[in-house]
Amino acid sequence: MPLVTDELIELRGLRLHYRDWPSKRAGAPTLVLLHGYTGHARSWDAFAEGMTDRYRVLALDQRGHGESAWAGAGNYAVVEMTEDLVAFAAAQRLSGFTLLGLSMGGMVAIDYAGRRPEALASLVIVDIGPELASVGAGRIRERQETENDVFANREAAFAAAHATNPLPPEAHHRHRSDHSLMMIEDGRFTYRYDRALRSIRELKVREAADGWRSCATIAVPTLLIRGALSDVLSVDVAQRMIETIPDARLVTVENSGHSVPLDAPDGFLEAARGFLKG
Repeated sequence: MPLVTDELIELRGLRLHYRDWPSKRAGAPTLVLLHGYTGHARSWDAFAEGMTDRYRVLALDQRGHGESAWAGAGNYAVVEMTEDLVAFAAAQRLSGFTLLGLSMGGMVAIDYAGRRPEALASLVIVDIGPELASVGAGRIRERQETENDVFANREAAFAAAHATNPLPPEAHHRHRSDHSLMMIEDGRFTYRYDRALRSIRELKVREAADGWRSCATIAVPTLLIRGALSDVLSVDVAQRMIETIPDARLVTVENSGHSVPLDAPDGFLEAARGFLKG
């Protein structure tokens, strides 16, 4: 198994963390992974390992998340994260790479791909679009602004995560939960992201019209993956996306909600590998 390394890089005045999985195949292209809102690079561990026969895999902790530096209130616009990605791709000297983004990371991926960067070869968007279904958006907002975020131990944090979402396989879910946490001074645990992000309103997204314009200008083969049970990406918006993006296809993963890689890791890997040939 290729040995993953954890790296730090300073971009645009911020220290960002990423994980780097070398490929089992010499000369393999690069796959860049962007996590969702309040997520982290470690949530990609199983998927990244499953792709190293075809790609070198880079999983970035976006600003304010995981082991990357906190940018502070007022600095979490999607456009800022896109500029981070532009700087990251340039620093890594990426060429002919594939970009995969989930949820918030998918918003960044759409924005980035819509700029038609020469280095980008293909794109995977996971359960997000220019317009969010009101049910899912409301659920995420209520959860972030009302749920407890301090726990006596890791087990208590996992119990809360499982109660909120019982779909993921337990071992996979525990891995994500454990790596979502950091210890605070009294020995308890809290989530490893900027407290400013407790309000989803801090995540400033682009207007829907801007998102649709970006979709229309994407110039690389694109896969849209939707969770069959998603309350964030509606069937209608998904259909409009594959009609708007010039070269796009849609795959639906069964038994999954919005967090497709977490809820159905095997189904997600199968869907991605069907498109990502390396």
